[in-house]
Amino acid sequence: MQIGLVGLQYSGKTTLLNAVTKTESIQSGKDEANIEVVKIPDERLDKLTDILKPPKKVNATIEVFDFPGLRMSDDGKVKMSPSFLKNVQDNDALFYVIRQFRDDTVPHPLSDIDPIRDINFLNTEFQLYDLGFFEDRLEKLRKDIMRSTDESLKKELPVIEKCLTHLEKEEPLRLLHLEENEKKMLAGYQIFTLKPLVVAVNFDEDSISKVDEIIAKIKNEIKFGDVQVIPFFAKIEHELSQLDENDRKSFMDDYGIKESAQSKILRTLYDVLGLLSFFTYNDNECRAWTLRKNSNVHEAARVIHTDFYNRFIRAEVVHFDDFIKHGSFAKCKEAGVWHLEGKEYIVNDGDIILIRHN
Repeated sequence: MQIGLVGLQYSGKTTLLNAVTKTESIQSGKDEANIEVVKIPDERLDKLTDILKPPKKVNATIEVFDFPGLRMSDDGKVKMSPSFLKNVQDNDALFYVIRQFRDDTVPHPLSDIDPIRDINFLNTEFQLYDLGFFEDRLEKLRKDIMRSTDESLKKELPVIEKCLTHLEKEEPLRLLHLEENEKKMLAGYQIFTLKPLVVAVNFDEDSISKVDEIIAKIKNEIKFGDVQVIPFFAKIEHELSQLDENDRKSFMDDYGIKESAQSKILRTLYDVLGLLSFFTYNDNECRAWTLRKNSNVHEAARVIHTDFYNRFIRAEVVHFDDFIKHGSFAKCKEAGVWHLEGKEYIVNDGDIILIRHN
């Protein structure tokens, strides 16, 4: 799973990355992104490991891509280059990092602080790219239909026309209702304005009292569909990441911060991507895995290993809560909460799964 941090120069992306990953990355200033692998904290995995005592504990992970901040070009405009867009396109979700903090030592590339303008700028750039893609795709599709008997092209044509008409209204595609089969047709194209989006607004400590007011204003004025807008304090969070647990809690209480940026961003990511966690155990390790909600156990087997998917027989399943209640796998079986499931069983968040395969 990959998420991309995008924003204007000096918005605090790299500081946020460092806070979330507890590293000291430095943006190179080149077109390449900084990439860090983030372990997803999970108290349930910690408890399983404490009880079962395998040699290893393996957290689920995500990759975070910190793309170079967009800056003023030689022609006096801020814009996204083709290479920037190509690099961002492969991410599963986008995080706009938007500046609300004031610091005279790091000037904003558009001169003043205006988060709504910055959000609109990013939205417009991605929408224009998608618009160009659909215009080109429609032209090619019409030509291909004339010289091909492929029925799938004819089925795709009305979907492309539908999306293009919507984009011409200057609205992102996440506001357009698409049927599941239409979404599948578009899935391979990596459409920017169909990607799950989170807007993370970077405040300074002087703005803590105004956070709710500013976030409410942004949500009211920016119409971009089911998008979460979350506040964070990159500079404070970076300082927090250097402290031990007790000092961190005291520091957060002093500033009135209820949840760390790492916890808030990972929780929000799970929400917007529709993810859940399930667990596996063997003599060597306890491991957490991520899976899309409403996925069946056969798809979970593929996440673990393609051999498990190809040679799947059935799955042994017990929920974490039942395991904690009864204290062991043997007692879960005695209580009737350990069960065998076929391929179509829908995995629940917190399931502990053992795949039987030949």
